[in-house]
Amino acid sequence: MIRKKIKKILVPLDGSKNSMRGLDEGIYLARQCQATITGLYVIPIYPRNFADAIMPFQIHLTKFAKKFMNEAKTKCAQKGIIFKSKVIFGSPTMEIEELARTGKFDLIIVGSRGQSGLKEAFLGSVANAVVHKSKVPVLVVK
Repeated sequence: MIRKKIKKILVPLDGSKNSMRGLDEGIYLARQCQATITGLYVIPIYPRNFADAIMPFQIHLTKFAKKFMNEAKTKCAQKGIIFKSKVIFGSPTMEIEELARTGKFDLIIVGSRGQSGLKEAFLGSVANAVVHKSKVPVLVVK
């Protein structure tokens, strides 16, 4: 059996309990492999015609994202793990896949469901899309 060394782990975060469970699993694996973790928080973008109405909501989401990422960084630092955070706007599925590919990550750890109000049968829509589209191995945490 060929063993691939895990050195870079991508953990998409959205502020949900499941994404925090994904981070916990990432911390565990990072400690075992001496890997670094990159936390990615994607704030969804909305059509231009809604921009004025949604702007206060996006400002709130940005503040929440930064606060949540600071908590994640603190949690990693307490366990001795290097944590890099990225907060970006875009489509969560596309941004996760793009960063995983361009950042040359060895593993993606994603929570099974996030903040979405719509629930799928087994996986959340973002987790489902990442599992099916990613060329990088994906670990789904329930």
